[in-house]
Amino acid sequence: MVGFSAGQVVYSPQDFRRCLGVLLSGQFQVTKGTLAVSTLEPGELFGAAALYSDTPEYATTITAKRPSRCLLLDQSLVDRLLGEEPLIRENYLRYLTSRIRFLSGRLQSLAQSGAEGRLARYLLANNRDGVLTCSATDLAQRLGISRASLYRAFEELEHGGLIFRQGKTITIPNLPALEGVL
Repeated sequence: MVGFSAGQVVYSPQDFRRCLGVLLSGQFQVTKGTLAVSTLEPGELFGAAALYSDTPEYATTITAKRPSRCLLLDQSLVDRLLGEEPLIRENYLRYLTSRIRFLSGRLQSLAQSGAEGRLARYLLANNRDGVLTCSATDLAQRLGISRASLYRAFEELEHGGLIFRQGKTITIPNLPALEGVL
């Protein structure tokens, strides 16, 4: 078990190691370059792609957002546990399957025609209990569209009652209805 203070780098291309991490407490920020791409909460895994790779995981940096503790399991231990413990093997495969679904969704969102569809797919994939908080600038960058296109997509989804915006917070009152946009 390893403790990290707020602002401390947990994992980076410069501090690359083959391990699987499990966040036990606190919160981690995942960034690519200067763009924050996600936040890790207790119970979430990181570094899975690093286990069997000789290069850093997509130039990703993980930084503690607040005091945090995590468990780091080196590759040899993970290999042994996967071979000896069926429940660990099953749960790890479940985790990898969810990552594949997530990445497939990201690819689909890039291929989705129109800003409205891209926005809907992103909101469906990244909301927590029907809520997403993100600035318009960050959201436009993540979707690869202009802010003007993003605002037009917001207006269409709001007009249809599919989302509500207040500042940086987007609320999705009916997730299945938003799926209908896709």
